[in-house]
Amino acid sequence: MKKKTSLADIAKALGVSKTLVSMVLNGKGNDNGINEDTQKKVWAKAKELNYKPNMMARSLRMGKSNTIGLIVADISNSFYARMCRAVEDAASKKNYYVLFGSSDENAEKERSLIQMLRDRQVDGLIISTTLANNVDLEELKKENFPFVLVDRYVPKSDMPFVTADNYGGSVTIVEHLIKQGVKQIGQLTISPSHLTSITERTRGYQDALEKNGIDFNADLVREIPYDKIRESIRKTVPELVGAPHHVKGLFVVNNNLATATLACIQDMGLRIPEDIAVVCFDDVDMFKFVNPPVTAVSQPIEQMGEEAVEILLEMIDEKTRTPKNPQRFLQTSMVVRQSCGSGKV
Repeated sequence: MKKKTSLADIAKALGVSKTLVSMVLNGKGNDNGINEDTQKKVWAKAKELNYKPNMMARSLRMGKSNTIGLIVADISNSFYARMCRAVEDAASKKNYYVLFGSSDENAEKERSLIQMLRDRQVDGLIISTTLANNVDLEELKKENFPFVLVDRYVPKSDMPFVTADNYGGSVTIVEHLIKQGVKQIGQLTISPSHLTSITERTRGYQDALEKNGIDFNADLVREIPYDKIRESIRKTVPELVGAPHHVKGLFVVNNNLATATLACIQDMGLRIPEDIAVVCFDDVDMFKFVNPPVTAVSQPIEQMGEEAVEILLEMIDEKTRTPKNPQRFLQTSMVVRQSCGSGKV
C-alpha cells in the first residue's frame, strides 16, 4: 500500500520547513509573510504528491471543520431535496461541506442525528425540526452551539429561523378557491400537527373561511398520519366527499398528501374540478403535467436554504449569537392552474 503523503514529505521535497508548509496549506501564508511564489510552489508540490489532509486532525487543531449538518424530515421529498441542494451550493461557495440526515418526523431520530453530527465535529446545524419539546434546542442554545431552524420555527423564541409565510400563502389560496364559487372546503393536514408549518397553514385556512362568511367546521379538517398517507387518504377523501359533508373543494397542506389525493380522486371516478376542486400548499414540477394541472402555493425553497446558510455562517465565522435579521418569513406565490376551475395550461 502506497504511503500517504505528509506535510513533512512536501517540506522535504521543497527544502522548506514543515511549519511553513502547514501555514500555506491552512490558508495562513499571507498572514505570516510567506511570499506568493513560495506559496504557489507549496500548493503545486502538494498537488503533485497527491496530498490529502487529515480533516479530523485539522479540525481539532484549528477548532473548525468547515462542515455543517443539515437535518430535514425526508430527503426523498422533492421539497427537501431542493432545499438540500440549495444549502449544499450556498455552503460550497463559502468553502463549507454539508452532512445530511432525514429525521422521518421522528423526534428520537432527530436527537440521534443532532448528536451524531456533533460527534462528527460539524461547526453548526440547520434543522427542519420535528421536536414538540424544545428542551434539546434550548440545550444547543445554552452551549452556544450555532444552529438555524428552517421551514419551521419555535414560536415566542429568539432562535434563528428561515421559513415561508405559511399563513399568508394559505389565506391566499383558500380565498382563491372561494372566489371560484367553492364554499364547502375540506382540509387535509398531516402529522405531527404541532409543526409551525402545519399550524400556520391550518390557521390560514380557518381565517380565509371566516373572512368570507363561511363557518369553520372542524369535521372537515382531517389529519393524515405521516407514515400511512396512502391508506389514510383512501379512507378519508370518500368520507369528506360523500354524505353528510359533500365537500366540493380540498385544501391539501403538502405535495405528498396531494399526490395521494389526486390518485384517490381518480380511482373514485371523480372529475377535477367539476366534481371536486383541489389546491395544494407546495408546488412541485409534477403539478404542471397532471390532468388537470394543480393550483398550488410555491415556496421560495432555494432562498430558504441560502438564507439559512447565510445566518449560520455569520454565527460560525463571526462567533456571534445575534446575527442580523435572524428570524425571517419569506413571501410565497400562488401558481394558478386548472384544478380549481381557473387558470391556463
